[in-house]
Amino acid sequence: MVESFKSTLDEVREADLLLHVVDISHPNFEDHIASVNTILADIKSADKPTMMVFNKIDAYSYQTIDEDDLITEKTKAHYTLDDWKNTWMNDVEKENIFISALNKENLEEFKDKVYKEVRKIHVKRFPYSHFLYDEYEAE
Repeated sequence: MVESFKSTLDEVREADLLLHVVDISHPNFEDHIASVNTILADIKSADKPTMMVFNKIDAYSYQTIDEDDLITEKTKAHYTLDDWKNTWMNDVEKENIFISALNKENLEEFKDKVYKEVRKIHVKRFPYSHFLYDEYEAE
C-alpha cells in the first residue's frame, strides 16, 4: 500500500467527523460513493458521523425527455438536482449538502452545517463545555 494513502486512512480512523465530498457531475458518482463506503467498512470506520458534500452542482447535467415522449422511461440519467435532493441524498437524519465550490454556492450553509455537527460531537463528548459555543454564537 502506498504510504501516503495509508496515512490518509489513519487520519480517517482518528477523525470525529468525515466530510465525504462527491463530484455529483461525474456520471458514476453513485459507484464512487459505494467504493468509499466499502473502504470505510474495511477499515472499520463506516459508523463515523459523515456529512455528504455533493460538489460541482454548477457542472451537473442531465438528459431531458420531451413532454410528448411517452416511450422513454425516466432513469437516473434524467434526474435533475431537485430530483436527487428528493432521494436518499437529502436524508433528514444526515447533514448532506449540495454545493458549488467554484461558484461559492451554498458555502455559508456548508460552513454552518459543519460547525453544528462539530459542536454536536463536542458537546456530547464534553457536556460541561457547551458554554464555549454559546459565547461564539452570541457574537
